[in-house]
Amino acid sequence: MRDTLFARSFARRLALALSLVMIASSLSVFAQDKKQRPKRTKESIDAIYKRWMDEDVRWIITDEERNTFKALKTDDEREQFIEQFWLRRDPDPDTDVNEYREEYYQRIAYANEHFTSGIPGWKTDRGRIYIMFGPPHEKESHPSGGSYDRPTWEGGGTTSTFPFEIWWYRYIEGVGSDIEIEFVDPTGSGEYRIARNAWEKDALLYVPNAGLTLAEQLGLANKADRVAFGGANQGQMFGMRAKDQPFERLDLLARLSKPPRVKFNDLASLANESELPKATFDVLDFGLVVNFLRVTESSVITSFTVQLENQDLVYKEIGGLHTATANIYAKITNVAGRKAGLFEEVVTSSYPEETLPIGQQARSAFQKNLVLPPGNYKVDIVVRDVVSGKTGIIKQGFFVPKYPEGELSASSLILATRLEPLNGRMPTAQFVLGSMKVIPNATGVFKQDQTMGVYMQVYNVAIDQATLRPSVDVEYVITQKDKEVARIKEDGRDGFSTLNSQQITLARLLQLKDLKPGFYDLSVSINDQVAGKTISTRKEPFQVLEPTPPNTAFNR
Repeated sequence: MRDTLFARSFARRLALALSLVMIASSLSVFAQDKKQRPKRTKESIDAIYKRWMDEDVRWIITDEERNTFKALKTDDEREQFIEQFWLRRDPDPDTDVNEYREEYYQRIAYANEHFTSGIPGWKTDRGRIYIMFGPPHEKESHPSGGSYDRPTWEGGGTTSTFPFEIWWYRYIEGVGSDIEIEFVDPTGSGEYRIARNAWEKDALLYVPNAGLTLAEQLGLANKADRVAFGGANQGQMFGMRAKDQPFERLDLLARLSKPPRVKFNDLASLANESELPKATFDVLDFGLVVNFLRVTESSVITSFTVQLENQDLVYKEIGGLHTATANIYAKITNVAGRKAGLFEEVVTSSYPEETLPIGQQARSAFQKNLVLPPGNYKVDIVVRDVVSGKTGIIKQGFFVPKYPEGELSASSLILATRLEPLNGRMPTAQFVLGSMKVIPNATGVFKQDQTMGVYMQVYNVAIDQATLRPSVDVEYVITQKDKEVARIKEDGRDGFSTLNSQQITLARLLQLKDLKPGFYDLSVSINDQVAGKTISTRKEPFQVLEPTPPNTAFNR
């Protein structure tokens, strides 16, 4: 027993001694390492900031920002500049994470992993485009090159190519729509470079009588001209696409070399101003309507619809289509001033030359749905025409209603420009409510020769236990200056309404031909006969105009 106790005591003393030796050794190493560790000099700090400018943000920093950063004198100023640099690009400044910065460095990591050849991936052309604009919407890859059947806009015929890729972007802010970028690896080293014309990938371009286009095969063109003139309509039988013209290609390369725009940053600053700016001649008029549909007692779909008159937009020819583009920025805040929602969108409308006059008489609409709890809110929304720079601002308060469980209630009464059933078609992301496509009329302006769509949902309708169906009377009431003009009874037969469940849907097209031009109000009365309850919606104003003259008639 005594030997056992002695052994345990000796083991504890030995362990303690070894621990002290290890700690003393660690402190000695640490002290020695601290002596050998180089101090961060002024030169090393300057190198860090220079590397941030020349490498980290090389592809996205603007010339103005670069010149400003170079002019800074102290490290504190540089740190503040870097913080503001990322803050300007933060899509959601109210969160702790800067989503743009996080994604940006992820793109750099991806570029270094996938595009590195003899140089780091971020320095390559593919890496630059990927870092600046993100992944393409579509990509065509030919990693081994080889036999290639040219499309007609490249002259047709068969040739052999170097490895190449084609990246296609649907839209790039500040660059345009339908952006196609071709990368070619003529050396086989894995370093793809942006091609300036379609012939750069042709491995047989300088081989006489090889890889001929259809026109060259038929003797209608000379391959030597294609080589000499760089493909400007040479060797073509069917003509080139507009975006493949040499000057269009050069213009695209110039636009791709510019840093990406700080998206919506200027629009956000306008939305954040406490007061509306003074009126100018460059005001873009647009309509805004906010509608509400029940999800639960404490969750409400809040639908924001922005409507633009195409005749107020400036169209620019892009790739054979006349295209107008508008940027939309909106911020929703609650009564405490905290942000409750944010959306930024790009809306485009395009028409060929022959239908442009008709298209300019139409409307463009955009819709964004957010789920909000009941309460008071404010929306600050800015819309800008990209081509003309005309800008419109609306600051509007709204109240999200509460829908108590079990109580008869109704959604917003929506006056619609377009109302139609989907009939099994695939729904789009916008304007779909249940089985209906509903495009609200944000201005409430209609013409006599048009129909006005009416849509709303009614909740917690009582069920008759004898028929297992609801029993409701629904009437649409049109008034003018509080005087009843028309009353239409809903029977569920002449429209798209469904009246057979606890949540009924009212959807109907109302003819306006019998209404004289002027201002009117529409309300809906719902009488639940089973529960003995009646509710009426608030009056929704609308205006009726005379029909468009026959020579320019177009149902918008």
